[in-house]
Amino acid sequence: MASRYSITRRERETRMTATISREQQLNEAEAACLRRGAKLTPLRRQVLDLILASDSPVGAYALLDRLKADRPGAAPPTVYRALDFLLEHGLIHKVERLNAFIGCTESGHGHGHDHDHPHQFLICRRCGATVEIADHAVADAIAAAATRAGFTAVEATVEIEGICARCGTA
Repeated sequence: MASRYSITRRERETRMTATISREQQLNEAEAACLRRGAKLTPLRRQVLDLILASDSPVGAYALLDRLKADRPGAAPPTVYRALDFLLEHGLIHKVERLNAFIGCTESGHGHGHDHDHPHQFLICRRCGATVEIADHAVADAIAAAATRAGFTAVEATVEIEGICARCGTA
């Protein structure tokens, strides 16, 4: 019987794949920033990496705590400036309901992605797991309803609470 600290070969391969994928995301983000004349500094890259590595949306102060392991002098403004940059460049989203941040899963950062895509979030009430979906039909329905009301929608983020599959079977 394996100890609770050991991992199976399959788990190790899954973690390695996730690490490669995260590294690819970071490289793509850096390239997209350079194309826009911006720089993904080591600090911004580290904050983005912490967000991408998280299993659920992560708040600014949790990021600060994790950041202090490598950067003892890090302060709240340091994190907030990095978050502002990452939001501005479409690399992360803010989940308002949780006052936390999640990496943008929309592919295309490497192709001049301007973050102008529909996004909805499914948020588990039990474990906090959050999944980003980009359902254009939902976005179109919201835009149409806004137009009928004489309102010009500039941005719409939908946050839906429920129970994830993992918690639903637990």
